[in-house]
Amino acid sequence: MSEWKTICAVADIPVLGSRRVQRAKGPQVALFRTADDQVYALLDRCPHKAGPLSQGIVFGKAVACPLHNWTIALDSGCAREPDEGSTPRFTVRINGGQVLLSQQELDTVAIELEPVKAGPCTRAHAC
Repeated sequence: MSEWKTICAVADIPVLGSRRVQRAKGPQVALFRTADDQVYALLDRCPHKAGPLSQGIVFGKAVACPLHNWTIALDSGCAREPDEGSTPRFTVRINGGQVLLSQQELDTVAIELEPVKAGPCTRAHAC
């Protein structure tokens, strides 16, 4: 098995946007593209309340969580002050305009966490 998995072309990620990568276990991984075409990968889960970072607004080298506007640094996964916490970061390689992620990291990082579920609540009083 190859150590690096080709995910998509850099051009497949919107500028100042994101694309999600499904994994066999655990939450999805979010790929982010900055205005200067740098690509970062974080677990698609805010450290605050597990909001889907892939649905946030990318600005500079950060993303704002869509739930409570926490700012998460794309290069480290760390929340910016005054907030605290971090989300796992994944190693990204660019080769010939293609985005590659470490297969080992995809198979092992944060797989014990439940995937983020979006949509209406299914239990009474759960919201």
